[in-house]
Amino acid sequence: MQSLRDILRRIAAGEITAAGALALSAARIAESEPSIQAFASRPAELVAGAGPLAGIACGVKDIIDTADLPTQMGSVIYEGWRPRSDAAVVMMLKATGATVAGKTHTTAFAASDPAPTRNPHDLSASPGGSSAGSAAGVAAGMIPLAIGTQTGGSVIRPSAYCGVAGIKPSYALLPTVGVKPFSWSLDTLGLMAASADDLGLALATITGRPELDAAAAELKGLRIGVTRQDFAGAPEQAAEAALQRFCEIATGAGAQLVDLESPQALSEAFHAHVPLQGFEATQALAWEYAEHREQIAPKLRAYLDGARSVTPAQYDEARRISRRGRDAARAFFGQVDVVVSYAAPGEAPDTLASTGDARFNRLWTLLGVPCLTIPVMRGPRGLPVGIQVIAGFGADDRVIAVAKALETRVEPIR
Repeated sequence: MQSLRDILRRIAAGEITAAGALALSAARIAESEPSIQAFASRPAELVAGAGPLAGIACGVKDIIDTADLPTQMGSVIYEGWRPRSDAAVVMMLKATGATVAGKTHTTAFAASDPAPTRNPHDLSASPGGSSAGSAAGVAAGMIPLAIGTQTGGSVIRPSAYCGVAGIKPSYALLPTVGVKPFSWSLDTLGLMAASADDLGLALATITGRPELDAAAAELKGLRIGVTRQDFAGAPEQAAEAALQRFCEIATGAGAQLVDLESPQALSEAFHAHVPLQGFEATQALAWEYAEHREQIAPKLRAYLDGARSVTPAQYDEARRISRRGRDAARAFFGQVDVVVSYAAPGEAPDTLASTGDARFNRLWTLLGVPCLTIPVMRGPRGLPVGIQVIAGFGADDRVIAVAKALETRVEPIR
């Protein structure tokens, strides 16, 4: 994988120019794209901008508006569609000097129908969804940075499956203006890179918040909560092994581990995600459903058919339960410095027909809290398996700092 920080160091040292760094990314895309299929569209050439991230090639998920490239949302309904303007996050990216290397493949409307993308670690395995192209593009070493979105688990899960670092920041830290909505109460932009260290630098630079590029935390003395999210069902053996591996690393570094039991309000909030997302999805995709129902990808079409049964009263109750969950989360996270849990149920599914299961991600998305995944080991099939670090709302710098400390103690997944 390409390290964003290392590229910028080499540019600053005069070892390579920004244009040269982009040329390297272009060459790697040309080499790997035929087998990985990370990109839905690409510009004719990569041109360096001016700013602190000049020379950084970034993939942009294809539900995010770009004026100079199509935004097709993984759907034939929008084939060749060209927005008139860039999304707010794309403007922020360009303002730093970074270059859009292309639009990365997404599942249809960021839902469940698989994208054509392959997992770089095993071309027969799923890269996860819905930010499939973003995760695979980084994992294959084509680009050092990518933007994804998460409504259930679509940043954390594909990052874990592809063995990259991924962060879903606190809700609305990155603006979703110009991003095709699926569930406006849940939709969150996130970043993917080779490491938590790269994520911190990128997020700090894009948002103008230098505190997010935090120094690695001192694990000794930290209180780290461990939650297995029993309300979400049992994980696969590989996910439990990864969590146990984390516990060994953290204990060896002098951290204090605390087994956390989730209050009833968090369990209820987890289950509220389904009606909340379903009701909003039928509104967000109302035009597509009314005018082009037969052209909607089959899994999403079936989902929308069912979600139409969610009543306004059920939606309102889901919102009330969500609010109670966010209230309970303050005390839950207040017991410890960070919380750690499974990033995904296990290794990537061994079929391209599945994008995986978001059940270990949904609660944190609904709560709007920051979470970050890094790989910690390989599973029985040789695929990466990660853990996710979570903290209370607004504590993005803390999850970055703890993840940076952890990754220095883990053998890199290549």
